[in-house]
Amino acid sequence: MRNNASQGQLGLCFGNTESSLKNYLEERLKRPVTLILTENSTAMLSARTLHDVLCIRLHRMFLGADDRVLDEIVSYLGNRRGRLACFRRFVRNNREQMSRKSPKRILLRARGKFHDLSELFRVIDEASFSGLVESAITWGSSSPRHPVRESSLGSYSDRTNIIRINPVLDRKTVPRYFVAFIVYHEMLHSAMGTPVTGARRSIHSREFRKRERLYKNYDRAMAWERGERER
Repeated sequence: MRNNASQGQLGLCFGNTESSLKNYLEERLKRPVTLILTENSTAMLSARTLHDVLCIRLHRMFLGADDRVLDEIVSYLGNRRGRLACFRRFVRNNREQMSRKSPKRILLRARGKFHDLSELFRVIDEASFSGLVESAITWGSSSPRHPVRESSLGSYSDRTNIIRINPVLDRKTVPRYFVAFIVYHEMLHSAMGTPVTGARRSIHSREFRKRERLYKNYDRAMAWERGERER
């Protein structure tokens, strides 16, 4: 494997870390990126631009890729063209790293009794993410009896690329703008990934909190949540 140090680029050895791969991609592409490693064997490489940041989703197996494969990935991300011969050969040679179990079928249920998550997702995606968020969304599988103030209200899985919203929010007494804020929060996780600083993953980074406050009803949603917690 060649050494890129003389060219002012980061040289990578077999067995990279998430942080080193992210740094390598930023160095080669000369732009900020977020990197989400997935177990998705159908779409192993995808990318979109959000707020001038290139958001990359890549199968976890590519932590073990060599420079030839990474060069093709960089070239593809730079101009979205190329045959990706080394990339495809790497996939064929590393099939054993993929899950051998059939993926568990997940039932998606976006339409609730009072709130339709798919409609909220569509509106928010167009208004705040330029239609670029590709996640699925569903209500959670169980209906907890805990009040809103005691519940975890949403989650995002980068492994399955699914947003789940706690069905405790599917109530007449929960305002639409608050449910929309929770959906927006989880869509941010999908769009931004989980930044890596050194060896640490920052789930709610400073940049995340900054973008979270861009939600048009942020103050109103926070005020409503505080009122619930004080009850």
